Amino acid sequence: MPGAVHVARGNLEFSIEGRLPDKNAPIAVYCAGGVRSAFATKTLQDLGYSDVVSVIGGFNKWKDEGLVWTTPRTMTQDQRIRYHRHLLLPEVGENGQMKLLDSKVLLLGAGGLGSPAALYLAAAGVGTIGIIDMDVVDSSNLQRQILHNLDRVGMRKVDSARITLEAMNPDLKVITYDTRLGADNILDIIDGYDVIVDGTDNFPTRYLVNDAALLKRIPVVHGSIFRFEGQITVFNPYIGPCYRCMIPEPPPAELAPSCAEAGVLGVLPGIVGSIQAVETIKLLLELGDPLVGRLLTYDALDQSFRTFKVRRDPTCPACGEDAGPIVIAEYDDLCMPHPVHA
Repeated sequence: MPGAVHVARGNLEFSIEGRLPDKNAPIAVYCAGGVRSAFATKTLQDLGYSDVVSVIGGFNKWKDEGLVWTTPRTMTQDQRIRYHRHLLLPEVGENGQMKLLDSKVLLLGAGGLGSPAALYLAAAGVGTIGIIDMDVVDSSNLQRQILHNLDRVGMRKVDSARITLEAMNPDLKVITYDTRLGADNILDIIDGYDVIVDGTDNFPTRYLVNDAALLKRIPVVHGSIFRFEGQITVFNPYIGPCYRCMIPEPPPAELAPSCAEAGVLGVLPGIVGSIQAVETIKLLLELGDPLVGRLLTYDALDQSFRTFKVRRDPTCPACGEDAGPIVIAEYDDLCMPHPVHA
């Protein structure tokens, strides 16, 4: 039946609370003929579900009476093997995995942060990954940009990334954008994506992405790194704060050096980018408590995580109550730009 939640009878007692947490919600249970659903209804009542009924006659009667029904999509045997550990998780299961396969995620940058995020999202079964980067593979970046290797030095990063990701998962569709992200193309590029993973390291691009994501109402999983420290948060448009709420104005260029100028521990973006991948999957599957309104910081030297609250600014010029129409414009005059990869 359309919209039904499938639960295997053998796993009912162990998985139902993760699938249907509200024990007061009305629940109609059905099987093929109505016998197993009657036993399942009794089990649910014993587990504390207060409003449960069994559909007499089950699906067979439903179909015979000409009511609406659908044929659910199924996974191939190879997919069941590939995603088996996901299928074991009640919070993911087959429905969640199918949702991942239907999802589209855009990565801003195929560098230090984009590399681990892309690898884990591809391995997890995200069906479409877009990558924008206008740089080439450089040997000085390989200490952290694990999508690439020495054989690809000089190759366009988006091409190198596509080769790596497609070799990892045949379910994956990779869309590449070998171009500079600007006011003239950002709305077209981000259109249709479910989540944006921000791996940029300059303020002009971050403000540009923030405004475009607000306009398109696409959540942004933001990550940043500096020397031995990293930060991650999620900007969910008009639900939590936006980037301008957190950083209303950029610092002077001399106080915001890039990784090329200040250095970065090679392992650090692997940790931050992996957390970005986790937050992305949580958004796609509506799991847990994403980092909306919270800034997670990581210090590699003392191996510590800290969380800070970030609140929406009611006077924010982008998402505040009295904010004017969003205008997509270049912000290169805010500070000296750095390359758009971490």
